Amino acid sequence: MQSNVRWAIVIGVAAVLVGAGVYAGYVLSQPGSPCPASSTSSGSSGTTRIDATPGTPAPRTAGGISLTKPSAAEIGPATTASTGTARDAVGGPGEVVNVVAAENFWGSLVSQLGGTHVNVTSIITDPNTDPHEYQSNDSDAKAIANAQYVILNNVGYDDWATELVAADGATNQTVLNIGDMLGVYVTGGIVTGNPHLWYNPNYVNQTVAWMYHNLTTIAPQLTGYFTDEYDNLTASLASLYGEVGVIHHLFAGTEVASTESIFVYLANATGLDLVSPPAFMEAIAEGNDPPDASVVTFQCQLESGNVKVLVFNAQTVTPITTNMKAIAQEHNVTVMSVTETIVPPTSTFQQWMGGELNSLYVALDANQLGQ
Repeated sequence: MQSNVRWAIVIGVAAVLVGAGVYAGYVLSQPGSPCPASSTSSGSSGTTRIDATPGTPAPRTAGGISLTKPSAAEIGPATTASTGTARDAVGGPGEVVNVVAAENFWGSLVSQLGGTHVNVTSIITDPNTDPHEYQSNDSDAKAIANAQYVILNNVGYDDWATELVAADGATNQTVLNIGDMLGVYVTGGIVTGNPHLWYNPNYVNQTVAWMYHNLTTIAPQLTGYFTDEYDNLTASLASLYGEVGVIHHLFAGTEVASTESIFVYLANATGLDLVSPPAFMEAIAEGNDPPDASVVTFQCQLESGNVKVLVFNAQTVTPITTNMKAIAQEHNVTVMSVTETIVPPTSTFQQWMGGELNSLYVALDANQLGQ
């Protein structure tokens, strides 16, 4: 699965908002069984869409993934400053920018963009850690205090980092708050509050553009170097997201399910029909027990024979998600795992995400071949 596309890959996306009551019509008609005898497929309910989120910048390539570097005027300021001690400015061409990324997926991208002129510390790197439950420590506070550039996911995903930035109170410290820049907020449910921004190809490309803008603002004398690295990075991302286009072309409309909202953005980009109850996915993402009705609905969907693949978040495992995985396996639903952070941590963003896209392709292809 490779693509020669460099600057734009067209994918099909639409804005569909799934209402809270879309799955409410299930009736426990047979004692002892939570599922009706007839098909439990949600039919036309479709994937929970995200591209109509209020405040989200429109893609620069209509209907596709934009890889074009916008101007500073298009991007706008991506910095925040608070009162306190100023950071040392970057000096000559041999200097480096001290960067802290709250998570290693953003850390990998800024590291590739900055090359030899950045020193990047990613705080959440342990694949055995649930990022939603992470507790910061003194080492994290010190790293952020010494950083010239801090990158936060936001959307309720890394509030601990936001608090450390506020507590440090430095001037001349550039802070990229990705959720705020994209207009994605923690309130409003799964559409406007889904924090897994790095699973959205357009969001990744816009974030890389903001990183480029920030680094060239912090160290303008290195603009030529950062521009070359930006071009290399976006070419690599074009190849990566060519795989998204292939999956969309071959498997669009296939019914899939997910234990968590981590897969909503990628299901949208690939045109897959994500039918699992939003209330279930959102609750698991937030570390809560999903509503009983959503659990019954999800089980019935997995038993219906219509769902072809279950996407299982290996970093937010609970007894309920483990049970759903077992039900899927019992009913010949192919299970594939995804992670929230880069696994293994030594991989690049492209290697990790490319592996997940390949796993998705294999899972979908196995079902199509009847294996």
